Amino acid sequence: MDHLNQEKRSWNMSRIKSKDTSPEILVRKYLYSKGMRYRLYKRLPGKPDITIEKYKTVIFIHGCFWHHHKGCKRSNIPKSNTEYWENKIQNNIMRDERNQEKLIELGYKVLTIWECECKNIEILENLFNSIST
Repeated sequence: MDHLNQEKRSWNMSRIKSKDTSPEILVRKYLYSKGMRYRLYKRLPGKPDITIEKYKTVIFIHGCFWHHHKGCKRSNIPKSNTEYWENKIQNNIMRDERNQEKLIELGYKVLTIWECECKNIEILENLFNSIST
């Protein structure tokens, strides 16, 4: 059972941002510090968080809960309204896969970094190295 009433839960959920989140800003600052120039929220399938046209690369910065990062402690399904959340997250995963396929067909390299990985400098370095190769 949820410890918050429906009104309070709805209020909490409405405060979750979809753009300019802390993980996005961390990744953008890292890329900029390495001299990588990019565009934000280009109108492509899936609305990638970062687009680097020079390398025909897009980067998605996925929230662990919303996109179900397997093995991550942040990706637990809530105990209330479980069926709704399972369907919601499964639909998100399927939509992500469809959009990734469309981007690949358009010739883009698709990279994904998870919210929990954004503070790990080694992962950011690997991301940076995989862009320019």
